[in-house]
Amino acid sequence: MKIRTLEWKKDSLVIIDQTQLPLKQIYLELKDHYQVALAIKEMKIRGAPAIGVSAAYGIALAALKMQAKNLKEFGEKMEAVYNLFSLTRPTAVNLFHTIERMKKVGAKPRNNLEEARAALEEEARKIEKEEDEANHLMGKFGVELIQEGFTIMTHCNAGALATVDYGTALGVVRAAKDKGLKIKVYATETRPLFQGARLTAWELMKEGIPVTLITDDMAGHFLSKGGIDCIIVGADRIAANGDVANKIGTYSIAVLAKENGVPFYVAAPTSTIDLSIPSGDRIKIEERKAEEVTEFAGKRIAPEGVTVANPAFDVTPHIYISAIITEKGVIREPYEARIREIMGSK
Repeated sequence: MKIRTLEWKKDSLVIIDQTQLPLKQIYLELKDHYQVALAIKEMKIRGAPAIGVSAAYGIALAALKMQAKNLKEFGEKMEAVYNLFSLTRPTAVNLFHTIERMKKVGAKPRNNLEEARAALEEEARKIEKEEDEANHLMGKFGVELIQEGFTIMTHCNAGALATVDYGTALGVVRAAKDKGLKIKVYATETRPLFQGARLTAWELMKEGIPVTLITDDMAGHFLSKGGIDCIIVGADRIAANGDVANKIGTYSIAVLAKENGVPFYVAAPTSTIDLSIPSGDRIKIEERKAEEVTEFAGKRIAPEGVTVANPAFDVTPHIYISAIITEKGVIREPYEARIREIMGSK
């Protein structure tokens, strides 16, 4: 079954409400950029590539509906829109790359308001197309790392729901299935929001790919037993030296993988690479609300007044990463030189 995370309807953006999965498959029609920004902030749409694409359409939606007397006023009002989206999620760099692209297009001289609006909508469509193509290319390159009978572990959700309709880490899994390889997947639950349990397991079951759900703290057990052939995860931001920010818990699994001699792969488009960040310790980590940890299904599971730390992401140093799969090929050490080479920067 083909899963499409979002769809542009010219005057609205339709998304799957990922907070309702897997119990309910609900589609939301977002009719203005405020609704799109809120959907990103509340994780109704999530995953670095999907955040980038949805933000592009949110900006296009604002442009299409923006009331302005002239191009100067239009440009001034659009600045507030760009700022609004920049405040939604701090870690996923795709969001900020998207905002900068849209700002550059919006700043170009136009003959009239209609041209300015059309240009921003066209750029959003281009961003979506590029992300979709990148995902399929990542699958093409990544599948060369997969063999018949492989058991693959993944963490969080880096599938169609995190992109547009294919996936990064799960895009490689899908490519393996399309190639006719018999594979199976171990998916971690991914506390505290259970994206692995709610989203990854749901996606794989929809596509008929064998999946076994495990709790986060079972990863070491299964890696030590020799039953896992490789690990593939996505990324929210990759530093210039190859350090990777991904869903909290990724670092622990990467360390366990190295200890047990299991290849650890990261699948991410080049739009996730941030050359302005020299290393992972410079990546801003989003801290989310305490209730995600102290409550489950609306019921409190921790004592009142307990202090809570809830970072949404962690950073995996590049020494634990076997390869980074991009739409431009598979990158291995030395990461910094090879990342700059594929990004066209020396």
